[in-house]
Amino acid sequence: MKPFSPKPRQCKACPQTFVPVRPMQTVCSPRCAVKKVRQDKAEERAKVKTRKEKSLTPSQRRARAQVEVNAYVRLRDADLPCISCGRFHEGQWHAGHYRSRGAAINLALDPRNIHKQCQPCNTHLHGNAIAYRAGLVERYGLAFVEELEADNTPRHYTDADFDAIRDEYRAKTNQLKKERL
Repeated sequence: MKPFSPKPRQCKACPQTFVPVRPMQTVCSPRCAVKKVRQDKAEERAKVKTRKEKSLTPSQRRARAQVEVNAYVRLRDADLPCISCGRFHEGQWHAGHYRSRGAAINLALDPRNIHKQCQPCNTHLHGNAIAYRAGLVERYGLAFVEELEADNTPRHYTDADFDAIRDEYRAKTNQLKKERL
């Protein structure tokens, strides 16, 4: 076996060169060893995150986009009453769809079709569609509602589209939060 004859090396954590004491030594000091371990963990977390992002299905991406659109709508309509019953209350608020996601998937991510709705109207009354329509007519006018009801244009989203929608509405939500402070 050959004796260990160290040559100067570049530290993996800092720009300093050092002469190693052990054959597999890659860092110059214990402080740099801790720094290197943290860097390695951060790189591993980033790799895992990108793997998870790549493995998402279109329906998972749609669901993530829907969460951001709903959060935006609830914040956008925060000062308004329930679109269906017209009341304010201390309960839970939903982002209710006028045309349901099952009936009109093309409008599921369209904020014109989504408004703040109280939990009883959205859950117990299954969207309270008749009162919802009356509230839309009162708020926006009959032409708007008829245009929304007639919109059956298919929308084919790619994974990138879902991610762009999610990012767009996350940014809009953050902007609204800043404006309200």
